[in-house]
Amino acid sequence: MIKRKADTVLKVSEPAQLMDFLISKMGGMARSSVKQLLGQRRVKVGNAVQTRHDFALKAGDVVTVSSGRGNSQLTHPKLKIVYEDDDLIVVNKQPGLLTVAATPGSSETTVMSILRAYVKRQNARAGIYVVHRLDRETSGLLVFARSEELQHYMREYWRELVTERTYIALAEGSLEPREGQIRSWFTEDKRNAVVYSSPVDDGGDLAITNYKVLRCSDDGQYSLVELHLETGRTNQIRVHLASKGCPVVGDRKYGHGNESSPIDRLCLHAKVLEFIHPVTEKKVRFESPVPKEFNRVLQ
Repeated sequence: MIKRKADTVLKVSEPAQLMDFLISKMGGMARSSVKQLLGQRRVKVGNAVQTRHDFALKAGDVVTVSSGRGNSQLTHPKLKIVYEDDDLIVVNKQPGLLTVAATPGSSETTVMSILRAYVKRQNARAGIYVVHRLDRETSGLLVFARSEELQHYMREYWRELVTERTYIALAEGSLEPREGQIRSWFTEDKRNAVVYSSPVDDGGDLAITNYKVLRCSDDGQYSLVELHLETGRTNQIRVHLASKGCPVVGDRKYGHGNESSPIDRLCLHAKVLEFIHPVTEKKVRFESPVPKEFNRVLQ
C-alpha cells in the first residue's frame, strides 16, 4: 500500500499576501509554482479554497496546501465557482442554465448536474444539494450545500440567514416613483406555471420587493433598477415589475419577450448575496458584476 503524503499546514503569524507567504514558507518555491498550486485549487485559507495570489492573510489564519493534484477545476462556459469550502459552494451562473432539472430523470445540463460531476471528481461519495434557485434566463449568484442536513437548515432559516439579496433588472419604460416598495399577494396557476398578483389580500402569498431606479435611457424607453427582496416568491421580481407596467426586458412570460428587447435574454441578474454562514456563523458576501449589455442599452 502506498502511503499518501500529508497535506502541508501553515499558521500565519503576521499579515501578508498569500503569494509572498507561500514563497517564504514552501522552501523557496518559484512564483510560477505557487501560481500553479493556486490554479489547481490546492490552497485553502481556513476551510475555503483560495485562488487569488494577492489574498490578504491576517495573523492567526491557517493555510493548507494539498499534497495531491488538488480539487479538479470547474470549467464550464455558463458556470463559475466564486467560493468554496467544506460546507458550501457559491456559483455565478449565466442565462440559459436551469438550477435543477425541470423533471426527474431529465438529461438536460443544469447547475446541479455540473456541480454534482465536479464534487464527485474530488470524492465519489460527495453530494451537492440545492438551497435556492434562479430562473433559467436569470444570471447571477447561487449557493449550494454540501450536505443534506445543511440544505434543510439553510432552507428552514433562509430568511434569518440572508442579510442582503440584491438583483439588477433592465426594465421597460420609466418606473414611477423612482424608489419604493411593491406589495401584493401571489397566486400560482400550476397548470400554466404563471403567477398572478393581487394588490389586496385574496388568500395568496404576500410578496414584498423594494426597488430603486439607478439609471434611465435618455428616451425613457428603459430603466436600470436595483431590487431587494423581502420575500422569495416564484417569479417575484418579474411579476412585480410587470404589475407596475415596466416588465423586465426580454420577459416572454410577463412582458413582451424579444419583441421590444435589444438583448436576446431576460435582463435580470442576481448581483449580491450576503448571508450568515451556517457553520462558521460569520457573515459572507458575494457580488457579481452587472452584465455589460444592460448598461450598453442605456447609452
